[in-house]
Amino acid sequence: MRMLLVGSGAVGECILRILEARDPKRSWLDFVVVADYNFERAKNVCAHLNNPDRYRAEFVDAHKTKDVVALIKKYNCDFVMDAAAPYVTNRIFDAAFEAGVDYANMGTWSVPFDPPQYGIGLENCYKEPMTKYNFDRHEAWKQQGNMAVICLGIDPGVVNVFAKFAAEYLFDELHEVHVKDGGNLTIPSAGEDHIAFGFNVWTVLDECMNPNVEWNKDYGFIVDRPFAGEETFPMPAGVGPNTLVKIEHEETVTMPRYLQKYGLRRCTFKIALDDNLVKALKIISALGLRSLKPVEVDGVKVIPRDVVAACAPQPESLGDEMIGKMCVGIHCKGIKDGKTREVFMYQPFDNQIAMKNWKTQVVVAQTGFGAAVGIELIGKGIWRDAGVYSPEYFDPIPFLQIMDEAGFEYGIVEMDSEYKAINDKKIMAQIFKEAAKSRKEKEKEKKEGNKKTTE
Repeated sequence: MRMLLVGSGAVGECILRILEARDPKRSWLDFVVVADYNFERAKNVCAHLNNPDRYRAEFVDAHKTKDVVALIKKYNCDFVMDAAAPYVTNRIFDAAFEAGVDYANMGTWSVPFDPPQYGIGLENCYKEPMTKYNFDRHEAWKQQGNMAVICLGIDPGVVNVFAKFAAEYLFDELHEVHVKDGGNLTIPSAGEDHIAFGFNVWTVLDECMNPNVEWNKDYGFIVDRPFAGEETFPMPAGVGPNTLVKIEHEETVTMPRYLQKYGLRRCTFKIALDDNLVKALKIISALGLRSLKPVEVDGVKVIPRDVVAACAPQPESLGDEMIGKMCVGIHCKGIKDGKTREVFMYQPFDNQIAMKNWKTQVVVAQTGFGAAVGIELIGKGIWRDAGVYSPEYFDPIPFLQIMDEAGFEYGIVEMDSEYKAINDKKIMAQIFKEAAKSRKEKEKEKKEGNKKTTE
């Protein structure tokens, strides 16, 4: 594989570090062009990797599809990994198609109405809903013989793989999938008014303040206001209870596309957000600072969102200060062996491990790992089909196998249900049976010992 990586920010660099560790001998990943609007950043990433024969820095303005196409052709790339800002993702997607190469991204672009209408139906709320631009072009990609894999990060990405695994192997009928994104990260030195963006500022502004979507088989897509649906969920791996709210995320659109045949009836996405961040986001939105429309300040035109993104604390700067874990997973409900079943399948990641092993904070590392595993499967030809897909389409087992090999931990918690109660009884019965057998053997040994003593 000869890869063009568009975007050399924290996640882009993390992806490359993981791929370098996974394939140091270039057995399947031969060459990478590291391209960015910030050429100095691209050069710095290549310098950190310290392998000039394998990594080449280039300038690119991803707004210009023709420039991305030219770069693909210049280096004879056969795959594009989109790690750029979300507002250019459609341009990069189109460039890969025009150049006739495969493509992957970690999320999609959406455009709500201003103001949006809440209720039932995406068409009443969005000019362009999540993933629509990509899936509308599925047949064109299929006919061309190229593949685009969208939503390939942690969530969306790894959780989509988990959902497919649950549908195939944990349930006879999978009725509900609820994505949960939480953790117990803290910054001990932070003051009570501290505001932290855990991910790309642009992405946070959109995901959190856009209308959120859940899917219900009976009603279709239900659109709600930011931060709706608050609940408390017990996160495993020592993370503890998290207060979660709904925000915009692609899983609620992609999972119904692929998992209805397994019985899916409902899908939601919820995340834990710091109170200070929520307050700040509401104020930013109320002041019009999310706007993409230029405003004139002392004769200079500026885009409000660009100003916020430039001034806000950058996620990569927080890594050294944070302690704790992220925990991202899916809460699934359905039927197994005729009984109701609930499980939580999750990926935990400790920030200190992320900083030590990958030199980046944990949210970035999780996202980078999800993308890197997917790239490896694409590069080796294991995930292969012409068209536009999200991870639920593919076999989940190879993905989980690479997670095991790479030390990208995951787990499954069996939650209270009819299925668990019956299995618990079976386990207890087996324990009792083994205990009784052990006791009988000990009594026999004791009698034989007493007999020998008497003799």
